[in-house]
Amino acid sequence: MKNNLKVARIQVNLTQQQLAEKVGVTRQTISLIEKGKYNPTLKLCLEICYAVNKTLDEIFWVEKGE
Repeated sequence: MKNNLKVARIQVNLTQQQLAEKVGVTRQTISLIEKGKYNPTLKLCLEICYAVNKTLDEIFWVEKGE
C-alpha cells in the first residue's frame, strides 16, 4: 500500500527503530510498511499516526483506483 510514512517519520526525527519501539513492532515491519510491502492493521496505522503527529489521511490515504 502506498503511504507517506517515511516522510512523516523523518519530519519528527525518528529512526525506523525508534518508531518501531514506540508502536510495538519490529524495525523490519516499519521498513516493509514504508516500502508498501506490508498492509498494517487499522490499530497499527493509528498508533503510527499518534507517534508521528499526523492524521490517518495524511499518511495512509489512497485515492480510489490507485
